[in-house]
Amino acid sequence: MKRFKIPSALSGALTASAVIFTVAAVAGGLLYLDRKQDRPIVVTAAAGASPDQLATTAEIRRILADRIDVQRQSVGIVVGTIGPDGRSIIAHGSFGGLDPRPVDGDTVFEIGSVTKVFTGLLLADMAARGEVALTDPVAKYLPMNVAVPERGGKAITLADLATNTSALPRMPDNFEPSDETNPYADYSVDEMYAFVSGYELPRDIGAEYEYSNLGTALLGQALAQRAGKSFEALVQDRISGPLAMRSTAIDLPPRLGKRLATGHNEVLEIAPNWDLPAFAGAGALRSSANDLLDLLQVTVNTNKTPLTTALAVTLATRRAIGEQETSAALGWVVTKSGNGEIAWHDGGTGGYSAFIGFHPASRTGVVVLSNANTGVSDIGLHLLNREIPLTRVKPRHSEVSADPSLLGNYVGRYQLAPDVVLTVIQEDDALYAQFSGQPKLRLFAEGEHRFFYKEVEAAITFAAPASNRSPGLTLHRFGRDMPASRLSD
Repeated sequence: MKRFKIPSALSGALTASAVIFTVAAVAGGLLYLDRKQDRPIVVTAAAGASPDQLATTAEIRRILADRIDVQRQSVGIVVGTIGPDGRSIIAHGSFGGLDPRPVDGDTVFEIGSVTKVFTGLLLADMAARGEVALTDPVAKYLPMNVAVPERGGKAITLADLATNTSALPRMPDNFEPSDETNPYADYSVDEMYAFVSGYELPRDIGAEYEYSNLGTALLGQALAQRAGKSFEALVQDRISGPLAMRSTAIDLPPRLGKRLATGHNEVLEIAPNWDLPAFAGAGALRSSANDLLDLLQVTVNTNKTPLTTALAVTLATRRAIGEQETSAALGWVVTKSGNGEIAWHDGGTGGYSAFIGFHPASRTGVVVLSNANTGVSDIGLHLLNREIPLTRVKPRHSEVSADPSLLGNYVGRYQLAPDVVLTVIQEDDALYAQFSGQPKLRLFAEGEHRFFYKEVEAAITFAAPASNRSPGLTLHRFGRDMPASRLSD
């Protein structure tokens, strides 16, 4: 049996764990750029699986309906598939927030670290044009006042950054966001250069793989400096423009802003969009499933183009990760599976998850985009090799039977804030809670005094009743415990 680590559900607007996929090894990662520990779920899959065709539309629809409607792990997901027989878009769910529009192939999502695939492709394209060399020191393309650290007489090269072997850390330690819901907005390029200039490498360059958002961000800055334009303009000039990817950008014009799905955190509350001025090359792009299929089209076509050649360069494995089942390429992770190698990358921000990958042997590719930061890598990998299992998230709440005779103890009005009252109502054998001016929502028991909502991620714990009336309650929501006292009848 091969062992696969598939990402667990991600937690928090900024507190998403790095997504890791391994075959008895550690590889890859999302753009979740915080400092929490990885918490993967370990599952197994049979080795030696024969190559499969892409899942049928009906199968994909069932997967998405289960993920959204049953597991409640997203609000809207779009899957794009491509192969020798053509391409397809399968979508389920909505834009979210107050926008009921269904998501589709042209809906725009933040794609997080899938941006790294673009950065690796830019590097390969610029190398093919003779503008840079993979072995060039990154210091060659940075301002003179940036003192890039060296070790043992060796300099960090562009390829070291693209393969996560530079010995730079995952994140700089001077990264201290003032707004954790948009953590990168106030981190500047000058701050990044200052950290790099003062950093001492803990090991030899190239000695070890360590996933580094900082390293790819530095690579993006260097390539933009060499081209004399912004990272976004460079992507437009070399990739999205030639491939007619009209929905791929960082700063969205009004026509694309109208198609941007609302982001949601891991409990499906609305999450702000992220701005990443210094980390543009590591995860700032926004795109659509149709656009990312246009990029994968390059892998399916048999006719050669300059981008076809550059893409082939990015896929060359350059560094084994862990026990050599998974390798680092330029912006890609390449994993051996039962039906051949899979090249892939995943990504995410505070409100979105993304996956892109393809199976070179069958010339098939998959894109998965979600407007929640709960992760979709297992879906993408499963669609490329059905022997890689889907994860199933353990329910956050377990419903138990409630004694109907006790429900009346909780009925009443509770003061959460000066202008916020929560009214608890009993109807037959069911309990409901209603904020002023809001619809009532049913509460489900998970303990003697604790109840939870199914429509939203929240729970209520009532204080033990005194004289057959609970004197107060605590609302658990947004990661906070908010007490409320009963108002007199």
